[in-house]
Amino acid sequence: MPAGGARSPSTDAAAAQVVQVDSAPQGAPKDARARHERSEELRAARLLDAQRQAARLFAAVEQAGILRPGATDLAASDAVRDLAAGQFAVARHWHKRIVRSGPNTLRPYQDEAPDRVMTEDDIAFADFGPIFAGWEADFGRTWVLGNDPLKHRMCADLERVFAAAKGFFAAHAQLTAAALYAEVVRLSGALGWTYGNYHCGHLVGEFPHENFAGEKVRSLITAANPAPLRCRDASGRTAHWILEVHLVDPARQIGAFYEELLTL
Repeated sequence: MPAGGARSPSTDAAAAQVVQVDSAPQGAPKDARARHERSEELRAARLLDAQRQAARLFAAVEQAGILRPGATDLAASDAVRDLAAGQFAVARHWHKRIVRSGPNTLRPYQDEAPDRVMTEDDIAFADFGPIFAGWEADFGRTWVLGNDPLKHRMCADLERVFAAAKGFFAAHAQLTAAALYAEVVRLSGALGWTYGNYHCGHLVGEFPHENFAGEKVRSLITAANPAPLRCRDASGRTAHWILEVHLVDPARQIGAFYEELLTL
């Protein structure tokens, strides 16, 4: 879920490296352009394959009933880790493993949460970053453990916000990170929820996790990042982004979470 810490000297350097473009470099020899395009297709295919495997992992989590009344958040997280290792040969996760339930679902990724026992009619989400064949997946889903109609509506609204935000991205070729964040906040509010984090996504790619040079904010979809989302990294490759939706209702002490690839 997160973008990791930056390791380069300045925001100015980062700005120079985030060049808006969505095609192969202009002026390159024809064979070099063809190699570039094949490389980009391969990267996209591997990211999509990692996401498909993450979706299969979460389907197995649901089938196994790991998130259920009586389980603790930490025990459920460990059970997902063990299932990923045993059934999907996942040896590493690129970010900390998250399972949160009840009031803990209000907390964004960067906050720590106490362990908690899931209850009847609870709401819970999982956020995992499994690595498949050297490629990062980042996948989040929410489960409603009972029949509470409000929690079920919140869970359904996750996909509505995600789909609308992805459509907004597709419709605006010059879209910036700040503009997409503002739209996700607006969409969440229009459905009656508060948006639960200061960002709604981040870069994703090969492991180890990559960021743009400079300040961490350059690698996040957040109000403080004015850079275009359709851009290239310092190596001239297309940047790929994860989109997150974290809906919260502070008055009722519940939240819900959903994430997957934005750009593919």
